[in-house]
Amino acid sequence: MSAESLPRLIPGRAEFKAPGSALARGLLRLAGWTLRYDGLSGGQGVIMVYPHTSNWDFILGILVKWAFGIQARWWGKDSLFKVPLLGPWCRRIGGIPVDRANASGLVGNTADQMKAARTRGELFWLAVAPEGTRSLTTGWRSGSYHVAVQAGAPVGLAYFDFATRTVGLTHFVELSGEPERDFALFAQLLAPYKGKRPELAGPVKLRT
Repeated sequence: MSAESLPRLIPGRAEFKAPGSALARGLLRLAGWTLRYDGLSGGQGVIMVYPHTSNWDFILGILVKWAFGIQARWWGKDSLFKVPLLGPWCRRIGGIPVDRANASGLVGNTADQMKAARTRGELFWLAVAPEGTRSLTTGWRSGSYHVAVQAGAPVGLAYFDFATRTVGLTHFVELSGEPERDFALFAQLLAPYKGKRPELAGPVKLRT
């Protein structure tokens, strides 16, 4: 096993930390949440949010996005974008509708957009809840992981820890491209964090 084939942690960087919304930070702190964030690790990457066990995760995630000043795109069920008023608002804050029954090409297209943004020197981060549902699953959907692999981009692991009321984005991983090794590190880093309904948190591994 060579060192080059292992995933490794990389730091968040102050130059990729936007001011963010003081109002969002204030609301989160008023609700008792502690925020941990030093900045993104670079201009492009994939943020995987875990665990996802409650409807509150979406509201919390949007507030955190604003609090940290992260201009991230995110995948959502296409039905969400068909709701009057809600749909246009979701698009405005970076939402990308996904028809799960016909998602062919989504991964490759997103990876190509990320690589193009790198060439232009532009920010492009994709935020995804890889469990894909609030219900108990057998593992994570693979799409966001393969976007990162194909784009040669790092993965940031965002966590909502309801046990300590801590929300953070402090772990960034440069992938090996070998799922078993990468997910072993993900699982190790995310093990301490508990969702609102911890019994519904899926295992940190790709679905078979």
